[in-house]
Amino acid sequence: MTDLKGKVALVTGATRGIGKGIAIGLGEAGATIYITGRSLEKPCVNDGVSGTLQETQLAIEKAGGKCIPVQVDHADDEQVRLLFERIENEQQGQLHILVNNVFSGVKAIRDAYGQPFWKSEPSLWDLVNNVGLRSHYISSVFAARMMAPRGGGIIFTISSWGGMSYLFGAAYGAGKAASDRLAADMAVELKADNIASISIWPGIVGTEHIINFTNQLSQSNTVDIFGDRENWETPLFIGRVIANLAAEPSIMSHTGKVRIVAELAEKYNIVDENGNCPISLRSLRFLIPFTVPALRKYAWLIPNFKIPWFLLLWGRLASPQI
Repeated sequence: MTDLKGKVALVTGATRGIGKGIAIGLGEAGATIYITGRSLEKPCVNDGVSGTLQETQLAIEKAGGKCIPVQVDHADDEQVRLLFERIENEQQGQLHILVNNVFSGVKAIRDAYGQPFWKSEPSLWDLVNNVGLRSHYISSVFAARMMAPRGGGIIFTISSWGGMSYLFGAAYGAGKAASDRLAADMAVELKADNIASISIWPGIVGTEHIINFTNQLSQSNTVDIFGDRENWETPLFIGRVIANLAAEPSIMSHTGKVRIVAELAEKYNIVDENGNCPISLRSLRFLIPFTVPALRKYAWLIPNFKIPWFLLLWGRLASPQI
């Protein structure tokens, strides 16, 4: 098991989905986890999908971790500042790991799905990128101020291949591309203080929102863009991968880079909790069924060859849909 005992971590947006899975994974490894979200005991009435900080806390404690839930609206900078002030006071200035995960744009993306950006209200940009890209920047500012005097730390930013290839619309893609650039540029400015900044790309994750979304697509006879569910990742899979990466003595060798969850899992010999071994986003077996949907049922015949990064970048320039 990965050992993160004595480490203090903060996972933003951990009431459910990827954030919850990451928090549990870090808790399994022995870290003390602060988690944030808007729902402490009762789900927000307008979310459509349940999940609370207390539920995540119970799951982390069941896994053997220590969890401190803090109700925070990441749209409010003052609440974020007070969060970090609390961590500093309670943990004697220690914060070893920040996971920038919070994202409140799922409902807006779902409501606008299938229509061009100019047919949506301009406010779609803020709905997708305020509690998301902007929140990642704000949390990173406060985290770095705690980490630098202590001689180091790690900032993970949860991003998406939607920053490289068209996925959920212009606002989403721009936000994810900017998240990757934010992580890379922060790495340049944080390197002297021994703080790693790494962008993380999960694959298709079977979160509560994604499951609901695919069910809606099925009911409306809309093409399912999420492919074979056997290649979906669980949130805990991502959490265990991040816990292993955080424990690497050579963590600074990853700073400024994008790391794909499935490829790290292969490196660390991690199998998903359902027994699956999800394939990389750069794999032909992943890419071809997305570009040629008719081949999805034959995906198992496609070799699991990984496209080099430079060709993936060329593909982005040549066509918006890799």
